Amino acid sequence: MSNFYQNAPKHLLAVDCVIFGYEDDQLKILLFPRKVEPAKGQWSLIGGFVNENESTDDAASRVLLLNTGLSNIFMELLKVFSAPGRDPGARVVSVVYFALIRSNSQDDSILEEKDARWWPIADYPPLIFDHQQMVEDALSGLQMKAGQNLTGHELLPDVFTLRQLRTLYEAILQKPLDPGNFRKKVLSLNVLQKLDIKETTKSKKGAYYYQFAKDVAHANGNMILKL
Repeated sequence: MSNFYQNAPKHLLAVDCVIFGYEDDQLKILLFPRKVEPAKGQWSLIGGFVNENESTDDAASRVLLLNTGLSNIFMELLKVFSAPGRDPGARVVSVVYFALIRSNSQDDSILEEKDARWWPIADYPPLIFDHQQMVEDALSGLQMKAGQNLTGHELLPDVFTLRQLRTLYEAILQKPLDPGNFRKKVLSLNVLQKLDIKETTKSKKGAYYYQFAKDVAHANGNMILKL
């Protein structure tokens, strides 16, 4: 190893993962009790330090697997948190990632073994350090993404009603949406295919089922869904 930078400031590099889950019409967040001091035992996002031989992307996947048992989760880069006093233990710079998954598609027994737990986004405990800000920024990023790309491919059944899609969006946006306005805007995107079958358990009239069009991924590139 060269000594080119021996006089440069030394910082620790970490990753933190904001994992949102959708289940039972609720948006949730995955937390676990911190394993080390400072703030040992307090609720934290899933995080850890980056090893010398790995990228932050690889570190995020490794840390998530190690602390929750979750794997093959596509996480997007959110931002870097680098305030000098953000971690009382040392000068730590954290690279933050976020993802939205179906929380009921995961093995709860593994999460319990790792002491990880899903919490409703509207009612989760105080978090360590600046993790509250990380969650708020990640939620804003998730909401912005939902407005740019129609969300639901991996969160809804293969066929779904517009009510189910609207409920998902209400969970992400954390606000109620007008049914008629939502229907009009979503259908104007021309990325849903209406089926000739209805869901009839909610009302006598029933609601038509829809599915995402096959070319929805291509269409999503230029859509803006303002709700």
